[in-house]
Amino acid sequence: MRVLKALQTSKQFWFVTFTTFLFFVLRLPSLFEPLWYGDEGIYQVIGNSLNHNKMLYSQIFDNKPPLLYWIYAILQSDQFAVRLASLIVGALAIVMFFFLSKHLFKKPNNNSIPYLTTLIFTLLFGLPLLEGNIANAENFMLLPIIASAFLLVSRKKFFVPGLLLGIAFLIKIVAIFDLAAFLVFCFILNFDSLKKELKLSSIIAGFLLPIFLVGLYFLFNEAFLDFIRATFVSNISYVNYHNKIGTLPSLLFIKLFALGTFISYVFIKRKQINPSSLFILTWLAFSLFNAFFSQRPYTHYLLVLIPSLSLVAGLIFFDKKYRKIIAIIFLITIIIAIKGFGIRWSSKNFNYYQNFISYVAGGKTTISYQASFDHNTPSDYEIARFIKPKLIGNDTIFVWGNNAQLYQLVEVVAPTKYIVAYHITNYKDGEITTRQGIEKEKPKFIVIMSNSGPFPFPLVTYSKKIDINNASIYEKTL
Repeated sequence: MRVLKALQTSKQFWFVTFTTFLFFVLRLPSLFEPLWYGDEGIYQVIGNSLNHNKMLYSQIFDNKPPLLYWIYAILQSDQFAVRLASLIVGALAIVMFFFLSKHLFKKPNNNSIPYLTTLIFTLLFGLPLLEGNIANAENFMLLPIIASAFLLVSRKKFFVPGLLLGIAFLIKIVAIFDLAAFLVFCFILNFDSLKKELKLSSIIAGFLLPIFLVGLYFLFNEAFLDFIRATFVSNISYVNYHNKIGTLPSLLFIKLFALGTFISYVFIKRKQINPSSLFILTWLAFSLFNAFFSQRPYTHYLLVLIPSLSLVAGLIFFDKKYRKIIAIIFLITIIIAIKGFGIRWSSKNFNYYQNFISYVAGGKTTISYQASFDHNTPSDYEIARFIKPKLIGNDTIFVWGNNAQLYQLVEVVAPTKYIVAYHITNYKDGEITTRQGIEKEKPKFIVIMSNSGPFPFPLVTYSKKIDINNASIYEKTL
């Protein structure tokens, strides 16, 4: 028995080693991508601003919770370092997912299901198919969410899972749906027990603790209201806009009704469903709602779906009683995801790795490699090459556009609270705050991107220096 146990342990060790190495290989090209992705550009600008003593939300703005920006600040907004951190966190998520799957699929005669689900999770998380190659919030929040799930179902812990979900929430607020899924699971599983109230309160207390501490930080730094407006209030309008039919967010109500109907069915059938199936199906329902919550087709939103979806794939083989129903749920979820986000399964993956191999082998120039990510990327690098040698001391620039990564390429701190054009135009104080920032900081160059609309500020102290592709560059004269 001891020998068999040792062999099993060895098998698990080598499998985890294999999957993490596979994940590393799949993500390796991401470490060498150019600076091209707009959201990462915003995170980089904010990270640098924080390192130059600007206060988040009140002096430099974006609408996510603070932890992602603090990660960028700690790593000096260096894309290679941040992408490497994302890779490491992702590898740890795979290890944690394997142990979660191993616990959920305890089956004496067949222990291959955790290997299948973990392999699926590794591929979906590692491939660029769902934009896992980009260091977005979802990449960092999956580890604490999966760790929370593991502790909840295997160790029967409640406060620590809540704490981990609170940390995930401070990366991106959609972790609230994972909290809801785990609370609903505990409620249904323990519906006939007097202990359910204690368990739910322990999870909620753990969840609220890190949020409370972060709230105190902003309160002491006189930025609490800015923190609340940015991370909560502004996201209400963000969600409402694309869920509207007429004047009401009717699509959101429809999705809530569908979620409620499914959870009600699971609740009614709770005594007939085994705990593993109950947990996975509940998590899948909330994760699918999470992915479609804002009704915006950004592919990386699907990353929050892959842990539960991978587990559902294993559930098809595990739960013989409801196998057909689970298989139908699995297929419907995949179809909804493909149709809703326009996923191209083969071309996106093949072109990504072919592009990288060709570049490394010398078959593709740097410019063509940059352009393969975004056709405007070579222009950003050309603009940076023109401006950077002309800056001295505390000189800075202002970019009227949505390519915030240009600040990182030039290696300057953004002079204004709002970094990109769509923030400036979307918020009531955007134009006046930005104008005040420009007048105070007096950037040496103003870069106006032609695709961002008319420049809304006076250029009386600037003269046009040069046009570079789709950008006009103005230099300060006084």
